[in-house]
Amino acid sequence: MDAIAISHFHLDHWGDLVPWTWSLMFGPARDLEPPELWLPPGGGEELRTFGRAFGTEEMFESTFPIREYAEGTAFDAAGLSITPLPVPHYGLLSFGFRVTGPDATLAYSADSGPAEALAELARDADLFICEATLAESGEKGLRGHLSLEEAAEAFEASGAKRLVVTHRPSELPLAAGFEQAHDGLEIEI
Repeated sequence: MDAIAISHFHLDHWGDLVPWTWSLMFGPARDLEPPELWLPPGGGEELRTFGRAFGTEEMFESTFPIREYAEGTAFDAAGLSITPLPVPHYGLLSFGFRVTGPDATLAYSADSGPAEALAELARDADLFICEATLAESGEKGLRGHLSLEEAAEAFEASGAKRLVVTHRPSELPLAAGFEQAHDGLEIEI
């Protein structure tokens, strides 16, 4: 792996860095080249705060080459151009990613409530990976997730070629015609 980009700091989106860090520091990965770690604005301090409480303050920066990206500014990682665009996820700073390579474009919603920004993020992409966590639309108040119907609406508005839903509990049924991400899924675009 050449690079990791973190969309936001809810633990289910970055928590795997903890055992990886320990493995790089003391375990079987200590002789491996670590991937670049791209973080949202202020992410370096977020990781130092976590390290102070649960390990050592510099545990992440001593193991990963850390970089912070800026909203709307493309950065290059692993031979790809990645543009982070803000998406609504309750009150937390969160970014979807538009990933462009020489032959294809992928859009990743991260966790997001309904927003026109999703259609722009995935505009004419070859693949739109979009979260669809909720069983139904209509969640009230500050939003942070989509229903399957809302993910489909963002997909249709974007003009993207293919939709794969993610971040969906396995207990929720998936309507016919939808494709869901799963462990081990490989997609060629």
